[in-house]
Amino acid sequence: MTTTAQLRGRHALVTGGSTGIGAAIARALAQHGVHLALVARDETQLETTAADIRRRYGVTVLIIALDLTQHGAVPRLLDNLTRAGIDPELLVNSAGASSRGLIAESDPAALRRLVDLNAGALTELTTALAARMVARGHGSIVTIASTGAYAPAPILAAYAASKAYALSFTQALWAETKDKNIRVVAVSPGPTRTPMNTAHGRGMRQPEQVASTVLAALDRSGPAVIDGRRNAALATIIRLLPTRLVTGLVLRTLAG
Repeated sequence: MTTTAQLRGRHALVTGGSTGIGAAIARALAQHGVHLALVARDETQLETTAADIRRRYGVTVLIIALDLTQHGAVPRLLDNLTRAGIDPELLVNSAGASSRGLIAESDPAALRRLVDLNAGALTELTTALAARMVARGHGSIVTIASTGAYAPAPILAAYAASKAYALSFTQALWAETKDKNIRVVAVSPGPTRTPMNTAHGRGMRQPEQVASTVLAALDRSGPAVIDGRRNAALATIIRLLPTRLVTGLVLRTLAG
């Protein structure tokens, strides 16, 4: 495995690195002297974030403007990294999308794109880089899941289901690689103030708090971490309750 301290001078690839949790993780890594490759769709926002990080921390930042849901996007990303001479020591899967609404009233194509990003692109990219890490004998992978992964969530059905996949996939990869000197961990934030989630409420976390949890998780050994004590307690309770009760409570809360 590669600890936070060992990452200094090496490269991390952060998807969804232009804003929100991804950008906060990128900044936290840069503070530790980690060079970065940031991937997101918005090239202008990517460059703004990259310029700020370069100015503040003096690390190199490669930006790759790419929609990971597009066919062939992951091979293009890997080709960009190869041409730049970058073989990431750390992969942070932070790119994600959400959709709110009843399934029967949702756009089928939009939900497909959500699943393609949150689960499909994550799987393809993680699999490719995990193979490289195993071959060289070291590396780390962090997947940003969600507390929504711990139970079905009406109104957020596709999002929660895709995050449940991300959590399960990452935990399985952890089991496959824990004896191969590869650090794999899923970090599950609860409600966090980001451009994707602009709601305000009690217990909301900040992206910087999630980033701190990610860096701490890199230095541990377990397969999954929940960001924030309140979120961890809530997820534990949810797992103990019957699905019928949990989904009913979520539906009433989100529909209201």
